[in-house]
This record gives sequence, structure tokens and C-alpha cells, in this order.
Amino acid sequence: MTAPSRTRPDQLEPAPDFSRFSWRALRQYYRGEFAASVAVNVAYRGSVGIWVVTSVIQPIVMIVVWRTVAGPTGMVGGYTAGRFVTYFAIMMLVNHLTFIWLMWEFEWRVREGTFSPLLLRPIHPIHKDISDNVAYKMIGLIGILPAMVILIVAFRGDLSGMDPLQLVASVPALVGGAVLRFMIEWVLALSAFWLTKTTALNNFYMSVQTFLSGGFAPLTVFPPLIAAIANWSPFPWTQAFVANIAMGRTTGASILYGYGVQAVWVAAAFGLLRLVWSRAVRRYSAVGA
Repeated sequence: MTAPSRTRPDQLEPAPDFSRFSWRALRQYYRGEFAASVAVNVAYRGSVGIWVVTSVIQPIVMIVVWRTVAGPTGMVGGYTAGRFVTYFAIMMLVNHLTFIWLMWEFEWRVREGTFSPLLLRPIHPIHKDISDNVAYKMIGLIGILPAMVILIVAFRGDLSGMDPLQLVASVPALVGGAVLRFMIEWVLALSAFWLTKTTALNNFYMSVQTFLSGGFAPLTVFPPLIAAIANWSPFPWTQAFVANIAMGRTTGASILYGYGVQAVWVAAAFGLLRLVWSRAVRRYSAVGA
């Protein structure tokens, strides 16, 4: 009978050491946490499937509405019926890759005390949320990508104006939009440290975010004043900016300008996150958590 193989202690990969900042330790943490997050999402793939199905409903409704408004040969805000189809199909993908659900979860974390163990770890809790969020999105792509293709084919989307260079240019915008939206919504989630019920605030935020980010309609169909207000907010730079690049509506210097706007908003959101986080932790500790 063969004796079971054993790994010597000196062959084991050391645990991440967070006593001082280390990129190596952070990589180790993300590798392990991401693998665990993927395993959980695969185990609960039914919930991921439900999210994919619900994510398709809004684009279908918007496509039907705006195709009807534009008519078979008409145009609204620079969009034909076919371009509306492509826009909302792309926006569905962008929304999936930028959204987070944490503001709906933080209230429960704080109320039930499950945030306390996260604070005892030698690493900021945001890193776990980043890992969980990325894993969820990667698994969800298995359903979202085919759904996007089906929408474009079924509703006869117009792909004119799209080319490989524009798609490549949309990738940094997508990353910037995802980072910006994550920070904004993580700050919003921290309101749970002050509010016992955050549902109303979250619902209000989601309505504003969806409207100003171009989720209900391209910003070019809005009255000029509303479109200007939207462009001065961070929201269109998380989603509509990405879709416009991919569709060839934003090109050249306008893309670089958009990258710069994203960078400014990310820096502002990062500063706000640090400020609110420090105060939230002090408040959480003060109430005996």
C-alpha cells in the first residue's frame, strides 16, 4: 500500500503578509479570493442565471419603445431604429461589467454584525468586494454575451460605424467606468453606517444613475439642458461614454477628453471614499461593534 504523499512545510506557499504593503501579498490575496469567489458563483449559478435574465428585460423594453419612436425609416437624436438596437445591446453588456450590488448588502452587513470579522482582517474589506464583483461578472458573461448577440440579430441592429480600433479604444473607457462606478456605489453603500434603512436611498440613486448614464435613452435625445447636466455628472462616463466609443459616435480627441474626465472623477471618488470610510469605521467602532 502506497503511503499518502505529504507536502513538507517548506514547500507550502506562505500566507500573504500584510504587516506592510506588498504587491506580492496583494496578488496572493486576490488569487486565492478570486478562486473562492468563482467557486461560489459556480455553485450558485442559478442566481447568476436569474440576474442575466432580468438584465435582458430592460434592453428589450427600451429597444421596442425607441424603435417605435424612430419608426422604420426615421431618426431620433441621431439614432435610427437599428442604431437604437445596437446601443441598448451594448449598454446591457456595459451595465453588467460596471454595476455592483453592494449598496443593497451593506445594510445587512452592518445590522447583523457580519462586517466586524472583515475589519479584523489585515487588509481593507474593499479588496474582497472587488474580487467577488469581478468573479460574478466573469461568470455572468457566459449568459450576457450570447444575449447581446441575440438582441442585435433578432431586432436587426445596425453595426455601421463600429470598427476594431473603436472597440479597442472602448476597453480603457470600460475599465475607467467600472472603477468609477465601483467607487461611487461603495461610498453610497457606506451610508448604512448612518442609516438603519437604505432601500429608499438606493432606489433613488439607481433611478438617477440609470437616467443620467444613458440607460433609458441616449443622451442626444434629451433636451440640451438635461444633456448638459448629465455630462457634468459622473454617470455618463461610466456607461454611455463606453457605448459611444464602441459605436463610433465618439472618436479622436473626444475619446482622450473622455479618458481625462474619467480620471478626474475617479480621483475625486477615491478621495471621497477614503474620507467617508474613515468616518464610517469610527462610527461603527463607537457603537460597540
